[in-house]
Parts: sequence; structure tokens; C-alpha cells
Amino acid sequence: MSDDTHPVNHHGHGDYERKDIGISGVVYFLVFLGVSLIVSYFLVKGLYNYLEHRADVEQPPVSPLATNVPKDTRHLPAEYKTDSVSRDYEKYLEKNFPSPQLETDERTELNKIRLAEENTLSTYDYVDKNAGTVRIPIDRAMELLVQRGLPTREPAAESNSAKGPKK
Repeated sequence: MSDDTHPVNHHGHGDYERKDIGISGVVYFLVFLGVSLIVSYFLVKGLYNYLEHRADVEQPPVSPLATNVPKDTRHLPAEYKTDSVSRDYEKYLEKNFPSPQLETDERTELNKIRLAEENTLSTYDYVDKNAGTVRIPIDRAMELLVQRGLPTREPAAESNSAKGPKK
């Protein structure tokens, strides 16, 4: 018995393993993958078309009193598209949908509320012009409170009631 190794190549150079996967297996896999992707695309598209048709059929009829009812509310009409990317949802919703309406941009609406609150807390304005009631900014109100102090009762009024009746 001999422990000598014999290379596959008789010239003394190494060679690759010929029992590995062949190129035909890779090609068949890629073709199968492409065909299965195309078939699954058409299956999903058909399913969505079926579900959309079913939803249209099951939709309750629109009230005859409703005016200006859009056919498809998922896409904006051309007159509300400002450019190819942005769309003017607010004008479309304001004109075509009754209140209350869904929020379209929560962050922007919250920022508008915060700016209005900040404006209320940091500006001068009349609360009731006829009564002469005004609103002043918080910082100015705190400065006035430090200068004038908190309102207190008269000490004489407390001392008379605390002594009680004279005899």
C-alpha cells in the first residue's frame, strides 16, 4: 500500500473539482426563478383586480342628495396637481369631502397648532376689547409679578377679625 498522492493533472498543476455544480444547473435555476416571478406577478395582479371589482360591486349606492361625487378618490383630478411630484390634497379635500376630514399630514398640522399656541403665549392682544382685558406674553407677566409681588390681603382686616368683639 502506498501513501503517494497522484494529482489529477499529470503535468503537476492543480485542477478544479469536476464533481461541483455545473453551469447548466445555475442557468436552469435562474430561468425557473424568472418564470416563477412572472407567474406570481400575474397571479397577484389578477387577485387585486378581482378584489377591486368585488369592492366596487359591494359598494352601497351614493345618496341622490350628494352632489359632486368623485368617481375614484384614490387619485387626484388634474386640476389639483400642482406639479408631477407634490399634490394639493388640502384644496381637494376641502372642496370634495364633508367635515370632519382625515388628517393628511399630522406633523405639519401639529406644527401649526404649536405655532398658534406659541403665538398666543408670546404676543400682546386683546382678550375682550370692550372690557379692556388684554393678553400679555408670559415672560412679561413674570417680570411684572417679580416687580409688584403677589396680591395680598390687608393686614388690618385680619387683625380686627382675629381680636374678636370688644367688651
